[in-house]
Amino acid sequence: MLYLLHMDNSSLSGNFSWNQQAARLSAALHLAAEPAAIAFTSEKPRGVNNFDGPMSEKSEDGRQGRVAAGCVFWMHAAEDTFVTEKQDHGNCSVGSFTHGLTELKESLGNTDIKALLESNWIDGESVYALPYVKGSPNYVTYGPLKETPDVVKPDVLLLRINGRQLMILSDALPDLKIVGKPQCHIIAIAKEENVPAASVGCALSRVRTGMRPEEMTCAIPAKRSEEIISKIEDAVLVVNTVAKYAAQDARKFSQSA
Repeated sequence: MLYLLHMDNSSLSGNFSWNQQAARLSAALHLAAEPAAIAFTSEKPRGVNNFDGPMSEKSEDGRQGRVAAGCVFWMHAAEDTFVTEKQDHGNCSVGSFTHGLTELKESLGNTDIKALLESNWIDGESVYALPYVKGSPNYVTYGPLKETPDVVKPDVLLLRINGRQLMILSDALPDLKIVGKPQCHIIAIAKEENVPAASVGCALSRVRTGMRPEEMTCAIPAKRSEEIISKIEDAVLVVNTVAKYAAQDARKFSQSA
C-alpha cells in the first residue's frame, strides 16, 4: 500500500476521516472488498504513483490501454493507490467517454463501439444519452478509501456489493438509482448528479473485470458520504430487527417438522 491516512476531511464528512468512513461502510454492510475512492483532476496528485501495468499493443482502430477497460481499475483500487492518465483507459471507448476522458464523436468509429451496436447490446440513441464526467479531466486517481492520501479529494466512493447489500442500500437511500449497462456510467451519475447509483453490472464489464456473478457495484457521491453512511447504518438496524423477528417466527416450522 502506498499511503496511510493522516487527515481529517471535516469539510466534506462531518469530522470523520475517510479511514473512519471506510470502516463504517465495511462494518455496516459486511463488504467483501475494501471501499474505493475515485478522484478526477486536471493535475496529477503529487506523490501518487502511476498505475504500473504495461501499455497494450494498438488495435487496428488505434485503441490501446493499460487494462482492458477503466472498470478494471476498480478491482485494483481495493488494494493500492495509483493515478491513471487518459491513455491508460484507451482500450474501452465506452468507459473513456463516461469518465470524461474522450468525446463520443472521437470513438463512434472504433471497433468496440461498432461491435456493441451491431450486436444490439446497445443502440445509438442510448449511447448518446449516457451520462459522463464533465470537465475533461486529465487524471483519475484510485485507491482504498481508508488510505486516501492528503493530496487526493475523492469525488466518488465505489462499493462492490451483493444482493443483500443492495437491498439495504435500496432501503436506506430513496434517491438511489439502480441501472444496468454499461456499468461504468454509475461513476458519472454519482459525480455529476450528486446521487448514489448502483449497477447490476454488464456483460462487457463482468468479462473484463472478472467480477463474480453475484457481485454488483454502487457509486456514492463523496460530497454526501457522511449523510449516506448514516442512512445506511440506520437501515441496517431496521433490517437486522426484521431479520431477527423472521428467524424467530420461522422456528415454529422447524419445531413442527
